[in-house]
Amino acid sequence: MPELPEVQTTVDGLNKTVKGRIIKDVTTTYKSAYHKNKDSIKDPKFFRYFQEKVVGQKILSADRRAKNILIHLSNGFTILTHMKMTGFYFYDAPPDAKFIRLNFILDNGKSLAFSDMRKFAKVTVVESKDIHSSTHLVHLGREPLDKSFTYKIFKGALLKRPGAPVKTVLMDQTLISGIGNIYSDEILWRANVHPLSKTKLIPDKNLKLAFIATKETLKKGIDFGGDSMSDYKNIHGLPGKFQDHHRAYKQNKKRCQKRNCKGTIERMVVGTRSAHFCPRHQKLFS
Repeated sequence: MPELPEVQTTVDGLNKTVKGRIIKDVTTTYKSAYHKNKDSIKDPKFFRYFQEKVVGQKILSADRRAKNILIHLSNGFTILTHMKMTGFYFYDAPPDAKFIRLNFILDNGKSLAFSDMRKFAKVTVVESKDIHSSTHLVHLGREPLDKSFTYKIFKGALLKRPGAPVKTVLMDQTLISGIGNIYSDEILWRANVHPLSKTKLIPDKNLKLAFIATKETLKKGIDFGGDSMSDYKNIHGLPGKFQDHHRAYKQNKKRCQKRNCKGTIERMVVGTRSAHFCPRHQKLFS
């Protein structure tokens, strides 16, 4: 699932390609009885409402909240997209592009398509003034790359679940937004903390390392254009490169790359999610 760096990379791409463009038409192949009477374009009735609100509108800008893409329109509405497992936006997609489920026709003759192989993505439209208080976003925790996100806030968020495994807590979107399986593994590897460590028992020294690693790892993910270990592509249909810089995630049975560490990366399940870690330098605080 795309995490904060992949979503931010998409947002940056949208602002470079479709900002200022007018939406001339929009079509979809999404249709699901499960979403009947829900505020999702997968409900045909809601999609007609969606069309009414977006066609003819200028795209003012795009930004991000957690793992959600927000495309702001000139009529005071915002298109919200959560890419889920396999979704990504594709500007000026070629005719043979696969799994296109949603397509915006723009006033420059090009299109903004949304590819979603497994059809899990969420797309809706909400009044811009209500977007952050909507059911889609109101539950979300703090943004880790905000300047106001301090060590004190980071520590306080983790300690709201004092007895839980730190891996699980880092991925709890109600506490800290945007971190998922990939970046939590990389953060804990850098902070020398075992993923099963209870947050209340992790020393300040390691929590501070985790705080620094959170900001640095997420920024690095953005710098490398996101992670395409799975299906993610950027706005031009190209893969990111963060997967070439993994130190823990999917490195099972490989030699640990930490300086002066002779450990080997292992894989385990924490909750329902996989975790990759080095048992030699990542200490278990339990």
